[in-house]
Amino acid sequence: MQINLTEMTQLAPIFRELFKGFHISRRDPELYSQLSNQQDAYRALFRSLGYELVCDTRGFYYFVPEQTGAQVNKTAQRLALFTFILVEHLADQGRDPLAVLDGGSIGRDELPPLLEKYRDLFLQAEVTTQEELEEKVMRRLTQLGFAAEDNGVYRFLPPIHRFLDVCLSVQQDRDLASNLHASEMQFTAPALMEEDDEPVVILESYANEPLEDSEDAIVVIDEPTAVAEEESEEDALARAIAEEQEAQA
Repeated sequence: MQINLTEMTQLAPIFRELFKGFHISRRDPELYSQLSNQQDAYRALFRSLGYELVCDTRGFYYFVPEQTGAQVNKTAQRLALFTFILVEHLADQGRDPLAVLDGGSIGRDELPPLLEKYRDLFLQAEVTTQEELEEKVMRRLTQLGFAAEDNGVYRFLPPIHRFLDVCLSVQQDRDLASNLHASEMQFTAPALMEEDDEPVVILESYANEPLEDSEDAIVVIDEPTAVAEEESEEDALARAIAEEQEAQA
């Protein structure tokens, strides 16, 4: 198709944000409006540069890098683990997790009891204090466009559905398995991979230079070559993320 670069007035900031792993949604009106109005042109241009632009029908855009066999990186795992924990925590309180995560909010004052209640699980994510929870999880959520923070209140944005969908998918798989085996399965959040086992995924930039701060980019995974008969929670999480990305591509 014919691409008119003069009409793509927001090309530089759009590429910069997407390249960092940020999710562009309606809270970024200028960028979102131009992506919506020239979606085909941007998709074609980015594809020629080696990036796949995904438009989620719930109102956000993000990059899927063309990688083969890449694993979920540390940041993505932390955010997925936090989503699992938050869903169970809200359900235990009698609150609707979907209502909170679909445009709702939680206060900063809710983080300490959450950390204390799920301390063993947060240890898997190398989060032991409220400061680390805010730095490694909440700040990443806001930096990547999954949430917005205002005066100590974290409001969740549409891109959080990327993790919520995975959470619900794994929960449904577990419920199905529970029914088939006529036994109750207790919630267990996925364990993080060891730091030494985490693969290094390099993304190409405009100048074909490696992305040094891979911690900030959400890297999706391809479908695994084989699935064991009895999946672990972390394998189920990785598989569900892969299937979600394939369905939305």
